[in-house]
Amino acid sequence: MPPAKSEVRLIRASEAARALGISLDTLRRWDREGRIEVVRNSSNQRMVPESEVTRLQGRGPGVRTGVALSARNRITGVIRSVEVSGVVAMVEMECGPYRIASLITRDAVEELGLAPGVRAVATVKATSVMVSRE
Repeated sequence: MPPAKSEVRLIRASEAARALGISLDTLRRWDREGRIEVVRNSSNQRMVPESEVTRLQGRGPGVRTGVALSARNRITGVIRSVEVSGVVAMVEMECGPYRIASLITRDAVEELGLAPGVRAVATVKATSVMVSRE
């Protein structure tokens, strides 16, 4: 008897959005931009594979489990540079049209294996953002 195919578990777009901490409108936009994989059911409704939600939550293979984050601004990208100086490091990521810089510990760089070309996720959590005019 051949092995049973593993079924892809699909969840409604609204449930996926809730699990990701985003609005349904954001999920629809991500679909149009190709940032999330969705399928249409027989009623033409968006259905999201559970594996996509897991991927976007950063719970895939190699990611520590049991770590819950309240931050909703998670941006995937590629490490462009890592400058280590003493116990800290400046990490620069390219995330689509954005460039994100972060000052983190040298230990974190080593633990995560961060180096140019490595894919990573930037999680942005701030209580305030100030903008001024030039």
